[in-house]
Amino acid sequence: MDIAALSVAMSSTRYVQGASIAVMDNIKNVAEQQGSQLLEMMQETVPEHPTSGNQIDIKL
Repeated sequence: MDIAALSVAMSSTRYVQGASIAVMDNIKNVAEQQGSQLLEMMQETVPEHPTSGNQIDIKL
């Protein structure tokens, strides 16, 4: 294999790897944002009634 072809192949491989890393970085950032938004949403939920589950009504 000649040097020019090897150089082109290596450059192409480097370009594809760089693009893959950029895409994965973007996916990681989106996942982190969605995770933090989910945590915020869960903390904003309405709490249960304070006496819910503390008493049992039984009639015999």
